[in-house]
Amino acid sequence: MDRAQKEKLVDELGQIFESSGVVVVSHYVGLTVADMQDLRARATEAGGAVRVAKNRLAKIALEGKSCASISDLLTGMTVLTYSEDPVAAAKVAQGYAKDNKNFVILGGAMGENALDVAGVEAVSKMPSRDELIAQIASCIGAPASNIAGAIGAPASNIASILSTIEETAEAA
Repeated sequence: MDRAQKEKLVDELGQIFESSGVVVVSHYVGLTVADMQDLRARATEAGGAVRVAKNRLAKIALEGKSCASISDLLTGMTVLTYSEDPVAAAKVAQGYAKDNKNFVILGGAMGENALDVAGVEAVSKMPSRDELIAQIASCIGAPASNIAGAIGAPASNIASILSTIEETAEAA
């Protein structure tokens, strides 16, 4: 890899560190190519991505970034799982670590906040952005449907009473 390629890679990694809601750093010693493809597929499905990069270049890319505190985690064979959604990458990494013993989470960063292994696990248990939007929409929609039901109930009751009176008048 020549100098221009390294500079390009450092720029790409810098963009990843700046634009990602969460970055999870993990060791992947012993994973097969099929395992890595599975991890990449899971991350892509969740809206994230996986990147293997040289630690030295990643450390250079971290200089001056808000998540520079994770540079200490970049030792050995590391892989970065990241996403714009602050929860997606943590969920993918945590789920994959449960399924594969060779994938070991070291920590990560959520914006300026450094995360240890317990922090990544806690983030992975939070609802995703889409789940939060659905919960908020249901909270907003529930009172409106209750109001509509309450407004429509008296009219429905009157119609039912009138129908019963009409039926008894016809029967008599």
